[in-house]
Amino acid sequence: MTSTDAAGRATRKPVDKFEDRRRQLADAALQTLATLGYARTSLRDIAQNSEFSHGVLHYYFRDKVELITYCVQRFKTQCVERYDAIATHATEADALARDAGDGLAATLEGDAELHRMWYDLRSQSMFEESFRLDVADIDASLERMIWRIVATYARLVGREPATTSATAYAAFDGIFQQALIRHLSGDAEALDDLRAGTRVLLERLV
Repeated sequence: MTSTDAAGRATRKPVDKFEDRRRQLADAALQTLATLGYARTSLRDIAQNSEFSHGVLHYYFRDKVELITYCVQRFKTQCVERYDAIATHATEADALARDAGDGLAATLEGDAELHRMWYDLRSQSMFEESFRLDVADIDASLERMIWRIVATYARLVGREPATTSATAYAAFDGIFQQALIRHLSGDAEALDDLRAGTRVLLERLV
């Protein structure tokens, strides 16, 4: 939000500036986190690989856990927004299946290390309670994203979904994670198989 000063100029509230700074720090930290992973990354590592000091990071984030969960939430929110656009503008089932598969393949190829970081964090949440609520929130947002794609596809083919939202998410998450593992291992067919798998899943889930 903005307000105006005595001269009528727009000014930002302190809370907006604080959040803007957190976003800048998170964006600067993402690559270091994605490269090293949760266990091998400290705030000092992030500071050494960015323009921000260790003290600045500590001022805006209580600890590594808060910074990492904020980073992952920010990245996954951007993913959800891209997929919402695919579902919103879809007018044909075949085009939706193609666009959804292309979208998954593109984000896997372009942001593989960031997706790896997400799976790392989700695995850590089974051992560290401090991650669990944030991971559950991210998982829920991703499940809703997938369900919007499935429900839209079902509407476009004139049928009802033949599964639950949780099952649809588990299926898509499974093929995406497997494709990520294969892609990181240098499998040249991983992306095409993900595209094909997306179409097959949509056809079988409705």
